Amino acid sequence: MARQGSGAMLASGGLGFPPQNLARVVVWEWLNEHGRWRPYSAAVCHHIENVLKEDARGSVVLGQVDVQLAPYVIDLQSMHQFRQDTGTMRPVRRNFYDPSSAPGKGIVWEWENDNSSWTPYDMDICITIQNAYEKQHPWLDLSSLGFCYLIYFSSMSQMNRQTQRKRRLRRRMDLAYPLTMGSIPKSQSWPVGTSTGTPCSCPQCLLVNSTRAASNAILASQRRKLYPGAVRQSSTFAGTALWPVGTGTAAVAGGTTKGEGLRVPGGAFAPSQSVPGGVPLPGLNNLNRPGTQRGAGLGARATVPPGVPALPVKNLNGTGPIHPALAGMTGILMCAAGLPVCLTRAPKPILHPPPVSKSDIKPVPGVNGICRKTKKKHLKKSKTPEDVVRRYIQKVKNPPDEQDCTICMERLVTSSGYEGILSHRGIKPELVGKLGKCGHMYHLLCLLAMYNNGNKDGSLQCPTCKAIYGEKTGTQPPGKMEFHLIPHSLPGYTDSKTIRIVYDIPTGIQGPEHPNPGKKFTARGFPRHCYLPDNEKGRKVLKLLIVAWDRRLIFTIGTSNTTGESDTVVWNEIHHKTEFGSNLTGHGYPDPNYLDNVLAELLAQGVSEATLKD
Repeated sequence: MARQGSGAMLASGGLGFPPQNLARVVVWEWLNEHGRWRPYSAAVCHHIENVLKEDARGSVVLGQVDVQLAPYVIDLQSMHQFRQDTGTMRPVRRNFYDPSSAPGKGIVWEWENDNSSWTPYDMDICITIQNAYEKQHPWLDLSSLGFCYLIYFSSMSQMNRQTQRKRRLRRRMDLAYPLTMGSIPKSQSWPVGTSTGTPCSCPQCLLVNSTRAASNAILASQRRKLYPGAVRQSSTFAGTALWPVGTGTAAVAGGTTKGEGLRVPGGAFAPSQSVPGGVPLPGLNNLNRPGTQRGAGLGARATVPPGVPALPVKNLNGTGPIHPALAGMTGILMCAAGLPVCLTRAPKPILHPPPVSKSDIKPVPGVNGICRKTKKKHLKKSKTPEDVVRRYIQKVKNPPDEQDCTICMERLVTSSGYEGILSHRGIKPELVGKLGKCGHMYHLLCLLAMYNNGNKDGSLQCPTCKAIYGEKTGTQPPGKMEFHLIPHSLPGYTDSKTIRIVYDIPTGIQGPEHPNPGKKFTARGFPRHCYLPDNEKGRKVLKLLIVAWDRRLIFTIGTSNTTGESDTVVWNEIHHKTEFGSNLTGHGYPDPNYLDNVLAELLAQGVSEATLKD
């Protein structure tokens, strides 16, 4: 049902800096790599506010309230978020909004991403959508905010005006963001003066303190360049003193015709809307910054003052990662010697090649087709577990007296440890068999139990030497594998073009071969792009990867080593190169041993050159 109501035009200005006696909703946000401020959840913001009340100069461990944020710590004095395992630093800020807006009511607007999970909008956009929703506008145009999207409330969808692609969106209720009243203590401003207390000596605080000094040096240099001779403004929360006169007025243009949607004019921003990609004005109080003023004209990054040595947090020599705590302590030692130090950002990996037109994409020579698809597993019902075990073993009449079965850890001359637990017609618990290729011996009942606990695909794998009998298949979910040639070279293979492989697996429901049948699994980071050199060995690896894909061996469902998320699609012991133009993560080039290593990994999965001849 279409939402009726007259449209409205939002002019610049808005609420201005809220008076001291009014409550404000506090939303903590972090700056992503695209220059956009992303809000923390309401629960995280409550946690940060509670820590702020106790110690305005302290640090906030985000993992105490959200397990997925376990590596992250916020330093309230330098207003930066630190990732402790990688040393990555991101600015954070404390923003204020009207209590009657979406965050004050606990309303969250989200859009459905390619992984079928939900991503919240930036807080400014969330508030804009909620305002239009409450005024019963049938649609909302976000183009003037830097987004070529139309929001349709009747179908709860978002449409890209250029591609016409539609995504679902939803409105859900969550915990309301925290409220605050009164003036903000001076100690919460950023940067903060030297502390008179005794500093903590833990590694985390050493890192924070060394980085804090570097941040202050960068900001001071930037202020001098942008505002020569300017007097530092007060960091206290004193009404509108920090902001230009006239920004606190609001004006609403006349209403539009009935049923018309909401447009935001390009020349102005609503009270709680930000300039897309905007960067905070240096020198202003970033901690006490209201949501009504956003710098739009300054896009330059902070520069390092001349003569100050740069100390990267990691990858000091381009490949070897350095622990961030070591970088922080090194900075402290250099400062003690009278040397100024500033931390620089680690170099970013080059994950993708330059843009390639469709006409430049070619099939890989010697490889049939450009795409492979896998469907749900079809079990071979013709072979029973007993038939599979008997096919690959030879009965042993007199097993060695002193040798153990490495499955049940009982002596081979005694009965299987699965006696009484597992029973099959025709297989007695004392029967022993020897695998044909490797000669390792086991109780037949133990081999049967091992097979039943596996993929039941008609193959056996020796638990001692990992020799594979039959054709091993995996538990990879349904998906698509594409492969083609692009006219760019990988580092270390300058004379060759590049084979690009694109894996795409959607989210779905786990089958009987997966850890939790019937439960939904996620598929993060798809489509995944991988790269091989276009030479003889690279094409051989591609052909074997296609066989592994058809056998469902490339991916599986399990727990991610990176994020700790369970019931998600993960790599399955066959390494891929996902970094195109560098090797900062260890998953790129140059790597002279990679092709030989991946051939060995494929062989361990039963995929060999002999497979290509069959």
